[in-house]
Amino acid sequence: MSKYLIRANYTLNGTKGLIKKGGSIRRATVEQMLTSLGGKMESFYYALGDTDVFIIADVPDAKSAAAISLTVNAAGGAQVTTIPLMTPEEMDEACKKSVRYRPPGA
Repeated sequence: MSKYLIRANYTLNGTKGLIKKGGSIRRATVEQMLTSLGGKMESFYYALGDTDVFIIADVPDAKSAAAISLTVNAAGGAQVTTIPLMTPEEMDEACKKSVRYRPPGA
């Protein structure tokens, strides 16, 4: 399983639905969506600022994460951004990889 940070911003219609039905039902809906793909929700938080919702979820693979993003964005109630997360150990492995690169102008 891969871990993802999902940031969501409600549209006008999504905000109206949130006000009408409340926040807990949206959390339950997201949890059901993740479970339907074999995933699991670690956390779900509403926030003030430039992002309305932060979700951390375990998702089976990048294709499933893309399907979530496409489905939610196409539904029109929220605009989501899906960000893959890495553990410190995965970053250790990335630091050890050799990459051939020539910077511009070199």
